[in-house]
Amino acid sequence: MMAVTTAPPTTSPRHHARPGPPAGRRMPGLKTVVVAAAAYLIAFVFLFPYLVMLLTSLRPQDTLREATFLPSEWEWSNLANFWTSGLAGNLMVTLKVAAGSTILVLLVALPAAYYSARHDFRGRTAFLILVLITQMFQPTAMLVGIYREFYQFGLVDSIWSLILVNGGFNLAFAVWILNAYFSSIPRELEEAAFIDGNGRFGALFRVTLPLAMPGVITALIFTFIAAWNEFVVALTLTTTPANQPLTVALNSFIGQYQVDWQNLFAGSVIATIPVILLFALIERKVVGGLTAGSIK
Repeated sequence: MMAVTTAPPTTSPRHHARPGPPAGRRMPGLKTVVVAAAAYLIAFVFLFPYLVMLLTSLRPQDTLREATFLPSEWEWSNLANFWTSGLAGNLMVTLKVAAGSTILVLLVALPAAYYSARHDFRGRTAFLILVLITQMFQPTAMLVGIYREFYQFGLVDSIWSLILVNGGFNLAFAVWILNAYFSSIPRELEEAAFIDGNGRFGALFRVTLPLAMPGVITALIFTFIAAWNEFVVALTLTTTPANQPLTVALNSFIGQYQVDWQNLFAGSVIATIPVILLFALIERKVVGGLTAGSIK
């Protein structure tokens, strides 16, 4: 018999595997990349005017017509001149009007939204629809009636008139936002608080209101921004420069034959900063308040 010899196994060269993505981490798909790119593009489109406004506020008067994007000289005194031009008082008026309108809206909208969310009273749907209808009326279309009403009450050229108007026209949005958020909170949580010895107000302030804080903050920030940026009603109801909010006072930089662009934009930059900081601090709660009731 012939012996069968087997050749020793040949050693093949080791193939090194290419390093892949870390475990548990997936590469973003094409759809994700496209959506992210579109989001950044949209953000750039909206933020670019603010960048131009900031750069223009730092240009000297004689370089406003330069074709360069960045200023050849930086005039930081334009921002400092805001505080010496008397506009700081108008900024305080704006702050008082926005804060007062926000407090007024929350004082009225919180009980109205809570009661309509927790009680199925007769006419509840009609009440909510009526509140929504009031949102359709614009202050511009009612300026004559608003002015005449406040003139009869002696509130023309007063901060209180601006607080009442801004509060009234932002009340409907706050009621609907808070109603949706109160409705998304289970009633069983309040019933458990009743068993623990809390009354209606105790359950509201200790259980329901802390859970509804994202909705409250959403109503707060939108009312504050709307009152902060309001212009037409303030221009109509205020005549004394010291009682005018900043949006109206900045209009003084626009003359009949020329515009003081650098000071106008410097004031606009300073007026924008408080709103940006406020929104950045509570942005997450605003998103939660806007999505309340959307997922059941």
